[in-house]
Amino acid sequence: MPAHPSGADAVQPSLLTGFPAPSRPEPGPRPAAEAPVARVCVESPLPQLDRLFDYLVTEELDSAAVPGVRVRVRVAGQEHTGFLLERRETSDAGVRLAPLGAVLSALPVLAPEVAALAAAVAERWSGALGDVLRFAVPPRAAKVEAEFAAAGPSEAAAPAPAGPATAAAAPAGAAADAPVSGTPESGLPAADAGWARLRSGPAFLRHLAAGGSPRAALEAPSGYGPTGWPHLIARAVVAARLSGRGALVVVPDRRDLVRVHAAVEEALAAALPDDRVVRLAAEDGPSARARAFLTLLTGQASVAVGTRSAVFAPVQRLGLMVCWDDGDDLHSEPRAPYFHAREVLLLRAEQAGSALLLAGHAVTTEAQRLVEAGWLARIAADRPVLRAALPRVTSTADSVESARDPLARIARLPHAAWQAAREALVHGPVLVQVARAGYAPSLACTACRAPARCRHCAGPLAEQASGRERLVACRWCGRPELDFACATCGGRGLRRSAVGALRTAEELGRAFPGVPVVTSSGEAVKAEVGERPALVVATVGAEPVAAGGYCAALLLDGDSLLRRESLRAGEEALRRWLNAASLVRPAAEGGRVVITAGESEAVSALVRWDPAGFAGRELAQRRELGLPPAVRVASVSGARTDVEAFASAALEVLARPGVHGLGPVPATEAGSGQEAEPRWRWLVFFPVAEGAAVTRGLRSVRTSLAARRIGGPVQIKVDAPDVL
Repeated sequence: MPAHPSGADAVQPSLLTGFPAPSRPEPGPRPAAEAPVARVCVESPLPQLDRLFDYLVTEELDSAAVPGVRVRVRVAGQEHTGFLLERRETSDAGVRLAPLGAVLSALPVLAPEVAALAAAVAERWSGALGDVLRFAVPPRAAKVEAEFAAAGPSEAAAPAPAGPATAAAAPAGAAADAPVSGTPESGLPAADAGWARLRSGPAFLRHLAAGGSPRAALEAPSGYGPTGWPHLIARAVVAARLSGRGALVVVPDRRDLVRVHAAVEEALAAALPDDRVVRLAAEDGPSARARAFLTLLTGQASVAVGTRSAVFAPVQRLGLMVCWDDGDDLHSEPRAPYFHAREVLLLRAEQAGSALLLAGHAVTTEAQRLVEAGWLARIAADRPVLRAALPRVTSTADSVESARDPLARIARLPHAAWQAAREALVHGPVLVQVARAGYAPSLACTACRAPARCRHCAGPLAEQASGRERLVACRWCGRPELDFACATCGGRGLRRSAVGALRTAEELGRAFPGVPVVTSSGEAVKAEVGERPALVVATVGAEPVAAGGYCAALLLDGDSLLRRESLRAGEEALRRWLNAASLVRPAAEGGRVVITAGESEAVSALVRWDPAGFAGRELAQRRELGLPPAVRVASVSGARTDVEAFASAALEVLARPGVHGLGPVPATEAGSGQEAEPRWRWLVFFPVAEGAAVTRGLRSVRTSLAARRIGGPVQIKVDAPDVL
């Protein structure tokens, strides 16, 4: 039998004959020579992972692992993607660091200023940083990234010219930060007719073009034509570019995006032909969105227009941010962390020191609070200018119209509205705004007037049009109702408690024979209509634009908008009325607006065209009652035991000055086709001054409970429009 070697280096035999002895462990990966610690934010919806993790940067990944790149890492044995936020020399984790798995792309897609903004948004809305970064950086498009990587740093990272050819020929550093030299005074947008008729408008543009950072709330009187709001915004963008800085415009929906994008392109083509404008919208598709994002990131374009998520656009040398119609609920993100575009722009304006313009036909109470605090200046037209630019507005509820037509208060189309439409149709199109889409979206029992409900799922019954037939079916489960019986009184008859756009169009077609009827609602929303006489029936928010303006507008179902169970019912109704009325020609050209609603402050504000006065009164009343936006509010909802556990763990948050909670109380929400699982809600009211501490505390409580596996998940909404 062969002898085994002896000594310290001898390999000892195994206990089982024939098996080799265990080998020594191989040395671990060699760390990078400088800053070998990478701090990574993991993309995960789990609250317990809402923190930064430290990983080891190896020599192989040293050159590629730069701040801002996408990486792959392992957490608790599972692979996750994330963003590398920074490199450090040491880690305070106190354990041996796992190495970075991989660098997914060599392009640092997360700019430092955007990362700082995302962290502020996560704290402001008590959300997870990973959720915010999902909106800040579009999904990866490998083919598009390869195109930009192939261009090389000399081409991809070259800044776009800041002005005319004289500025483009200047050194790169000077052209990037200094105002454009040699620009003729006639090129300044202060001479624009739309801005010239606004009080403080020309001063705002001059300040912006000189490199300043003014902040203002703009009340735009017109919604169409060369003095419409898209051209006002375009001129402000030109002023920012003349100062050598970038601009960002955020609008609620695609129709507004198309209009403002065309206006900005036209204005820049006349003033700065070498400038590029990119659009950021989710519906454009992943490749187009990624290409637009990287075009901004690499400095090949300095102007971006987009919808809600464009608030995080990586515009270089950002000098101006514009939010159009900040009261539109489309600016509110329906997914966690439920941020609002206006509030994100406010945070970014503070961080970047840039100019800010909140523009709209109406004035929100949030904007009014900032105006009264002196943080925003007010830009609006004087009364003589408004009288010359606006249509004549008539309410069927005032004493004069009531005396002429005693049935005006109960008729859906009073005589004054019918007469205005008949006279206006001689000259051009007439807009008819209704509250609901569909045919008859709400039915009730004829005997007791109780809402008609489905016998299977208790959903609301509605009348649907199918050709010439009328079918009664459930709006939730879709089952037809052929033998209705009221659950309250046993009645068999049905009546329409609400009339939709299709039914309105049908009735108007009979009232005005021979006149074309166009509908714009639901999935069939039209952007524009011609100048020929036609009745345009549109739901609120879906009004097409007439190139030459409407000859008249009939605002029906006003009481339905005012009866909404919402703190903002009056404010929202006035905003929608003003948006529609701004599309009508001036009174000197025969433009008329007829509003069919009972007497209310919102109707009076429309007749006087006084959105700022209405917002001021609303804000004063909410201060007295302690309601938003005078105070801030957070909603914590979920299963009863989970919400109660959260409230018990948040006692330290409630101990702060002026903070108090309400509930938990039941808050059952209706689902699609059936009743949803019962939910409970806990409200926390807190002063604006305590906002940062309270939202930070709520976020910490959720993370702590998730890490300790106490209770189930809860939903936190901060300052959401639908909370009250």
